[in-house]
Amino acid sequence: MELNERADIDTSQVNDRRGSGGGIGGLPIGGGGLAGVVVTLVIALVGGYFGINTMGGGGDSQPSSSLAQCEQENALQHLECRNALYVNSIQAYWRDQLPKSFGEQYQPADTNIFEGGVNTACGSADSGVGPFYCPADDSVYIDLSFYQVLAKQLGAPGEFAQPYVLAHEYGHHVQDVLGTEAEMRRRQQRDPESANQESVKLELQADCYAGAWANAAANTTDADGDKIFTSLTEQDIQEGIQAAGQIGDDTLQQRGGGKVNPEQFTHGSSAQRQQWFRVGYDSGDPKQCDTFKAGAVS
Repeated sequence: MELNERADIDTSQVNDRRGSGGGIGGLPIGGGGLAGVVVTLVIALVGGYFGINTMGGGGDSQPSSSLAQCEQENALQHLECRNALYVNSIQAYWRDQLPKSFGEQYQPADTNIFEGGVNTACGSADSGVGPFYCPADDSVYIDLSFYQVLAKQLGAPGEFAQPYVLAHEYGHHVQDVLGTEAEMRRRQQRDPESANQESVKLELQADCYAGAWANAAANTTDADGDKIFTSLTEQDIQEGIQAAGQIGDDTLQQRGGGKVNPEQFTHGSSAQRQQWFRVGYDSGDPKQCDTFKAGAVS
């Protein structure tokens, strides 16, 4: 995978909230509060359940880099700038594809970079929640140290694992725009016993949407029409599939030393997550991502 050094990095789609405090006060995500409103890449508070250290990197709360460097030469040497370009690609795809596939206009969503903790309209969160989407403020949140966790602790070191993470969260935004997420919450309220199964369907659909983006990622462009990626190979796609497998509920349960218990799944098994990413990628059609059909996740 190679990003185009000549592509314009639109940092207006990303807010750098590192060093500004956060995660203090408000209702905690994953601790009662508004946990049911947030949709995440992995299970909330993954460190607490599985012994994985997902907290931000160290005692220095000041960012080591900033989005201002994305306007300078060699910008893609900085993780922040590559991350912003991933966001640009994902949103460029959905601006074009959502009207074609669903007849709805895409509504942009910001990505917020934080470090350690952050306050959101869904409550306060720390890095242990992992990347998440908050429907209440239409925003994606990520502590960039999660990429190190993904590579070193969760076994998904490939570079394409990073945009997969973001594409999954923007899949949740698409669900919010289309009303899918709100309808799922209503079904959970009507039938609380189905809550986990409904959550699994929502998460697998977000994986499928990520795969659909991956299919078209090499053709996404910046505002001037320059391609964002100069190359995207089958190996890159395999890195995305590997990442999906490493954060399946069964794999995380085993990693934590516990038994696999499908009744506790909220995001789907490794095989399911890989399967639905592949459905999106192979078809290139987000309309094929209807995991809510009967038997779709059985």
